[in-house]
Amino acid sequence: MTVSVNRLHEKEQWHAMRTKALIGIIALVTTITSCSNNPTHEAVSHKDDYKQAYIYGFPMIAAYKALYQFNVDKTNSQYKGPFNTVVNDARVFTPKDTSVVTPNSDTPYSMLQADLRTEPVVFCVPKVEKKRYYSVQIVDMYSFNYGYVGSRATGNDAGCYLLAGPAWKGETPKGIKQVFHSETQFSLLIYRTQLFNPADIGNVKKIQAGYTAQPLSAFLKQPAPPAAPTIDFPAFTDDAFKTDFPKYLSFLLQFCPEVPQEKELRAKFASIGIEADKPFDFAKLTDTQKVELGLGVKEGYDAIKTGGDSLGTKINGWRVAAAFGDRTFYHGDWLLRAAAADAGIYGNNAAEAMYPMAKSDKEMTLDGSQHNYTLTFAAGQYPPVNAFWSVTMYDGTTQLLIDNPINRYLINSPMLPGLKKNADGSLTLYIQKDAPSADKKANWLPAPNGPIYLVMRLYWPKTEPPSILPPGEGTWQPPAIAVAQ
Repeated sequence: MTVSVNRLHEKEQWHAMRTKALIGIIALVTTITSCSNNPTHEAVSHKDDYKQAYIYGFPMIAAYKALYQFNVDKTNSQYKGPFNTVVNDARVFTPKDTSVVTPNSDTPYSMLQADLRTEPVVFCVPKVEKKRYYSVQIVDMYSFNYGYVGSRATGNDAGCYLLAGPAWKGETPKGIKQVFHSETQFSLLIYRTQLFNPADIGNVKKIQAGYTAQPLSAFLKQPAPPAAPTIDFPAFTDDAFKTDFPKYLSFLLQFCPEVPQEKELRAKFASIGIEADKPFDFAKLTDTQKVELGLGVKEGYDAIKTGGDSLGTKINGWRVAAAFGDRTFYHGDWLLRAAAADAGIYGNNAAEAMYPMAKSDKEMTLDGSQHNYTLTFAAGQYPPVNAFWSVTMYDGTTQLLIDNPINRYLINSPMLPGLKKNADGSLTLYIQKDAPSADKKANWLPAPNGPIYLVMRLYWPKTEPPSILPPGEGTWQPPAIAVAQ
């Protein structure tokens, strides 16, 4: 996180990038294998260890990309601001936002990247009117969601909360409603503030102005502790998802003190040279080790993609799953954690939001260059939520929002008054790359000229029937996507 990332790299397609990476790795493995005098059985002795390390580290490296571009590299077009500062976007995300895949375009984001190495950070939220949903998702460097503040979790009243790093053992100060303990020395807070319509942005800005953060010493009006050492953040490059991943993972682990649940895992990683704050140089590996690493990356990535494509339960073409949570939720299932990050890093816990995802209808891959599609909600059968719902369109290759002539990236429940219902009270969305006829245009969700990736968001899903919960077993099911007739 010190060297700028080329603008071309910023906008490079995630999955195209990783596909190219795998092609390079395969070529590397083929070349090395043909030149190596080592027996085949020796050349794969640590392959599975590298594969496991790649799967384990994948979401951490994906999160590091965001940290580097958002908070370190000031020359990057995605840069937002320094650590320990709430940075507000007084707009929804657009195709220009490329640091994370499948971003929502429902709620203007605010973010706080907290450096907890020397002392805790106190963050405060204002009183938010009851009808407006907001949430603060608290995520550590593992990509675990370990806490929430907001409409569902704590209500809409004002309050101050303390975010503490792994070394802090102090007493809860007066005026603090709750303490959140991070296992890692950096922690990301993601604020989502509901936007009712474009004219509502001024009200959102007022709420965002009430999101504040300060070190605990400032909150207590005490002298600040000595500053933490300056970090030489490695520049994020495409190689972080290739055979350079051990270098990035070793760097990140220094901020993630070992926990008992990972003692054996960390020892295994150390045996292949992946250790907290220890240098890792791919060029210095033997030919056999390079083959092992290359194969481990390839097989690890293939496993992540396969895991993502089979998340949860398939219902009417949609994948319905609970894929995000804390350490207890994952219970050592690193593949689920990696697949979730690949599908859309920083997703919420199921209780906060559910994300039915679709890349195909009941039979074949969704493709805007081949077909027009419809999605129809029967009368009175909208997604059951306490807050609101949306259907967002992404490019099926990059998983990023797509440019389109009407700058519409989603259709959500606040837009219902402006949508046109069918005679029987149902609502049909028209999913296609070209504008439909005038009588259907109000309900048009523009699609890419190629693979489609649709994500439905149910914010604060209802728990009583009809409900999408429990995931894959709920009494409400997302309707099927159909080829337009």
